[in-house]
Amino acid sequence: MESKVITSPIDMKARVALGLRSGDTVRVWQKIKEGEKTRLQSFDGLVLARKHGDEPGATFTVRKVVDGVGVERVFPLYSPVIDEIEIVRRSKVRRSKLYFVREKAAKEIRRQMRTARSQKTVETPEEAPVVEVAQA
Repeated sequence: MESKVITSPIDMKARVALGLRSGDTVRVWQKIKEGEKTRLQSFDGLVLARKHGDEPGATFTVRKVVDGVGVERVFPLYSPVIDEIEIVRRSKVRRSKLYFVREKAAKEIRRQMRTARSQKTVETPEEAPVVEVAQA
């Protein structure tokens, strides 16, 4: 009788030892397959949430802002597609889920837009100069 045990190519102990938490700024290197080639693509951002602890289905949500648009991705912690997870910076936060950052960022952008709009001056088209002809 054959064994049905499937071994994972991921070092699960190393991922647990990483100690990924909410508030960390991370760089996730993901393997992307394009045709015959495989390349690595990074996704840098803030960890908003970590779900399901250390079990096999554990995930973490990363958010970054690109050109004023917020982008969020949910990564499985033990996915073989993820090549490496680098912790760029650790931050002390008092919440386990940082979903409030979404609205905070939007408010900051709106405030900047408002100040940019108020700084613009309204240009009025100049009138042609009036030429007065004196009669002799």
